[in-house]
Amino acid sequence: MTMTRRAFLTGTVALGAAGLTTGLASGHASALGSSDLPPSAADTDFGTLLDYSAGVPAAPAIAAAGYAGVIRYVSDRRPDAEWMRGKPFTKAEADALRTAGRSIVSCYQFGRADTADWLGGYAAGVEHARRGDAIHRAAGGPPTAPIYASIDDDPSPIQIYTQVLPYLFGWRSVIGAARVGVYANAPTIQTASSLGAASWFWQHNWGTPTGYRHPAAHLQQLRGQQVVDGVLVDLNAIRQASYGQW
Repeated sequence: MTMTRRAFLTGTVALGAAGLTTGLASGHASALGSSDLPPSAADTDFGTLLDYSAGVPAAPAIAAAGYAGVIRYVSDRRPDAEWMRGKPFTKAEADALRTAGRSIVSCYQFGRADTADWLGGYAAGVEHARRGDAIHRAAGGPPTAPIYASIDDDPSPIQIYTQVLPYLFGWRSVIGAARVGVYANAPTIQTASSLGAASWFWQHNWGTPTGYRHPAAHLQQLRGQQVVDGVLVDLNAIRQASYGQW
């Protein structure tokens, strides 16, 4: 059965209201799709990926430093962020990485803070999925590979239900459920995973309990940064053998 936008939004708001009502009665949210977290998963290490936007380290330098691959932005550079010389990802960079034997993961983030992508809900998800998938494919990304949509924030439960989940379902309507990934904190991952809003999960630390790793996380952003080939980069642990790489 195909879920319409109206049916999804109605159901999501109802679930959110149920969870918040239960939370008020018991002192914490405990309904389906709540942000209650399962026990932290044991650390696993399948290597480290870089993500970056300020520039583009040479693929041989990434390989020489021992990194397994990269997470790259299939999104445009914001007009107010000319320093983001590493956006968008290109086929020339992808070809160089693959020649160097490095894996690639696609992610999408255009806005930030007051212009965050997810603030636009379902309609923004549709728009960004179309643009992200176009850049992904132009760079040589397979039509089956996932794209991680960024929730680079610590949204409240109400925001998760009324904006984040609709945003992810907008992505799903364009690229399909199996390809939707999300970069988010552990509470957002918990809600999105329990409601089937995404299939791939990249955890960040903002709003995540210290030292916690969600068992659904395929990737986990690490604290601290490095410089590779003159470019400041973030580091990400690969937590599962299959993490959306291509």
